[in-house]
Amino acid sequence: QGQLVESGGASVQPGESLRLSCATSGFRFGAFPMNWYRQPPGKGREWVASIATSPTTTYTDSVKDRFYTWRDNAKKILYLQMNNLRPEDTAVYYCNARLDQYDYWGQGTQVTVSS
Repeated sequence: QGQLVESGGASVQPGESLRLSCATSGFRFGAFPMNWYRQPPGKGREWVASIATSPTTTYTDSVKDRFYTWRDNAKKILYLQMNNLRPEDTAVYYCNARLDQYDYWGQGTQVTVSS
């Protein structure tokens, strides 16, 4: 029943920034921990960041101090600010809502970082 729609992906040069959005509906957004994952070309999906309802955040080491996630519970939108992008950040980025037996995924948005 939950729907998540990512947007904001683009093709950028190294060092530039992007902000991704994840618009949600169909579930109690404010009660769900939220997550960002990414899948580089030819590789498996990897965890990027999480934000609890508190809203404590955690990040994978490769994006710490570059990426920031926050949530707007009134608008039911999850954000991921990506700064100082690197070629290795190239991937399809997915947002995810997971709580107990609920596990909702978006369709993904493409981020390409190249010279």
